This record gives sequence, structure tokens and C-alpha cells, in this order.
Amino acid sequence: MSEGSESTKEQVSAEAVQEEREQKAARTPGAGKVARAYFDAIAARDLDGMVACWEPGGIDNIAPLGRPLSAPGEIRDFFAQTFAAMPDMRFEVLDVVAARNQAAVRWHAAGTFCGAAFEGIEPTGARIELEGIDLLTVEDGKIRHNDAYYDSGQFARAVGLLPPQQSATERRMAAAFNTRTRLLRPFVTPAVDQVAEGVWVVRGGFPQKVMNVYLIEDDDGVTVFDAGIESMARGIASVAAGLGGIKRIVLGHGHPDHRGAAPRLGAPVFCHPDNVADTEGDGGEHYFRFAELDWYARPVMPRLLPIWDGGPVKVAGTVSEGDDIAGFRVIDLPGHAPGLIGLWRESDRLALVSDTFYTLDPQTARKGGPRVPHRAFNHDTEQARASIRKLAAMEPAAAWPGHADPLIGDVREQLERAASET
Repeated sequence: MSEGSESTKEQVSAEAVQEEREQKAARTPGAGKVARAYFDAIAARDLDGMVACWEPGGIDNIAPLGRPLSAPGEIRDFFAQTFAAMPDMRFEVLDVVAARNQAAVRWHAAGTFCGAAFEGIEPTGARIELEGIDLLTVEDGKIRHNDAYYDSGQFARAVGLLPPQQSATERRMAAAFNTRTRLLRPFVTPAVDQVAEGVWVVRGGFPQKVMNVYLIEDDDGVTVFDAGIESMARGIASVAAGLGGIKRIVLGHGHPDHRGAAPRLGAPVFCHPDNVADTEGDGGEHYFRFAELDWYARPVMPRLLPIWDGGPVKVAGTVSEGDDIAGFRVIDLPGHAPGLIGLWRESDRLALVSDTFYTLDPQTARKGGPRVPHRAFNHDTEQARASIRKLAAMEPAAAWPGHADPLIGDVREQLERAASET
């Protein structure tokens, strides 16, 4: 067979495939037609007609519900409940805009909430009117995905869960909410100070704000160094938002009071390779020795740690000594925890060092001079002493720890003395 004959055969085959595709496309209804058929079925309260428009396993994401519905069963059940709750519901399509395999539908619904309960809310006899929009994705003539939006606040006002807008009740409710916010503010609002060029400390914890989290200017946002305790998450995020948002979180180590807010901050987390197991696991608790605490702290600390801790954190990547982090160099300072790291900036001799040393008693929160971290929480106390000496030899101008106050002045002498004390 000649080469020309083979080429002709391939061309004919390709044309046949293309023709079959075009015929299938002509037989398959477009997104706009499918959307109209679906909403006509809703208007007719035709449950069978509605679910027939869906591909099995398709997802209806009705935003105010806060959970996805799967086709056909969950979608059928939801609309059956809706129709039962509002027996006289009328549904009208206002606009349909379709392009390629998607269609946007704006709709209006009205009815009386006088039938069955709806999503756990007992019928009130209230008249309800809603407008919403659905964005449907259609594949092979069936709905594959839908995102539906309507004003849940409007619904809540209509049924009486919320008071009418601008009413006296709404004003009283807002006043009560604002009073509560002002009362709680001292407990949940962190203290924020700029400690050096491009570096801020966020202090949290109650009753004393002795948990330190550092925000470091980093291109169009900030790097968070250590993540404090879980209750600090909102405060950290709020401060960081004013500085461009959080790019990443670098943990000095993964103990509960340093990884606590990380799961709620929505940013990639990095730590030293030797600390990944603690960060993704029990937070180092497997080597804590609570029996070495003073008698009054032994029953307290095991109960405090779960309150502080946001839980295990998935590590997105690791950093090691010498790596650059937003103009700082990573330094290895293990002992209190395996793989504990600090950040060092040569230009102003600033050290951010997590729990390399303490400037408070963790049992009483009483502040004081620098000291070796408490042996009850150390992975290796002698290694912790060596790391303090390593930091001292770098002669920092200021050293900021994971808790309480920084060291300034003759930092080297203070650290060397702390490392020698027993």
C-alpha cells in the first residue's frame, strides 16, 4: 500500500471522528437549555424532573447551607423539604446567561413558611421572598456542579431568627454585641510592638501577654516566626493583614505553645527537618517530664497544653542553618527541642530565638533574667546550654525569645551566665 493511500485513510478517519463529535454536540443540549429545563422543573415542583437534569454524583453547593449536596439523593431530599416547608412556593427565573458549558441563572422565590420544619427551624407562618443566583456547570447535557447563592440574612429576618433591619430590636442586639466585644477585647486583643526595622512582636496569652510571635516584613506580606497559642490566631491574622498578609509560617519549634495558632492561619508551615515529627505529631509531649515541675504546676501544665494547642500541623517544607528567611539567616539552636532554630540578622545583630532561653518562670509566669529552659520541657538540657553559649558567641545586640522580655545591653555576658547556672 502506498504512503499516499495511508495518508488518505488517516484523513478520512479524522474527519469521521470530527463529524461524530459534531453530531453528538448537536444532539446534546447546551448549558442554557439544561439550566432552563432544571429551573422549569423546580418551578413545577417536579422532583423527578429536577434530579433527571443532574449527572449522578454531581455537587450542588448551596452556600448558606455550608455543606455540599450530592445528586441525586441529597438534592432531592433538600428540595422535598423546601417544598414541604412552603406549600405555596412560587419560583421564577429572571435571567439566564450561558457561555460554553456554564449558565448563570438569577431567580426569585416566594412562599409562606407554614408547612413542615426547614433545616431544623419550626414554621412561623412568615411570608418569605428571596432572590438568588446559581452558576451551573454542564457536561454532556447534565449538570455536573452548581454554586448557589442567596441572602441567608434576608431569610433569617423573614422567618424571625433575626430582627427587621433598622428596628429597635436590631439596634439593641447590636449594642449588646458591641458591649460584649469591648469587654472581651483585653482578653483577645494582642499587644503589638515594632522591635526593629521590618520586625514586629505580637504578644498574647492570658492573663499576662507572654507568648511572643514575630512578624517579619517579606516582599508583599510577612513571614510569621513562631505561632504562639491557638487563641492568638485571630489577633495574629489581623495584625498581619495590615502588613500585607501572611506569606508563610516558620516555627522555631513545634511545642503546643509555639505551633498553636498555625492550623488556623491558612499559610504554609516550615520548620527544621529534625522538628517535623514533633510539629506533625504530639508537639514534643512524648519527652516532657511533668513530674519535674514544682508540685503546684504538675496538675496544671498537662491541662493547659491542650488548651493552647491548635493541634498537629502539616509541614510544607523545611529550613536549615544558613538558609535565608526574609533577610534573616537560620541558626540551629537545638536542645529545648530537637531542631529548634533561631533567626539572625547580621546588619543590626538582631536574634529571634524562640525558646533557646527563657526570661520567665513557665510555672508562675513571673518574669526575670535569662535562664536555661525548664528541664521538664527540654529534649536535652545540656544541648540547650550549648546552644545558649553558641548564641552568646554571636554577640547579639538584642535577643528576643519565645516568651516575655528580650535581652539587651551586654547580651553575651547575660547568656553566658545563664548557660552556667544550674
